[in-house]
Amino acid sequence: MFHFTEQRIEAHVCICFVAYKIYKELERIFRLTGIGLSVDKVIDIAKTIITIDIKTDGMTGTERRTLSLTEEQQAIKPLFDLKKLLSQFG
Repeated sequence: MFHFTEQRIEAHVCICFVAYKIYKELERIFRLTGIGLSVDKVIDIAKTIITIDIKTDGMTGTERRTLSLTEEQQAIKPLFDLKKLLSQFG
């Protein structure tokens, strides 16, 4: 990266630090939930998960379903239950 002003250099360093902190926090969450996969692997698996909206009650309502079809997708499924995840790490 080629930044020439002090403000842009500081902004770049800040963005890098935040990205690193998020990455390390994800590693910590994966370790505590027993998911023995790297952040990169979880991201690759998450890209293959499909969410669909199903129309219910005629045309007035919809229900959202996340399809976890493979064993790898099932392994990271706990990460998608935000309420449960937050209660574990509160």
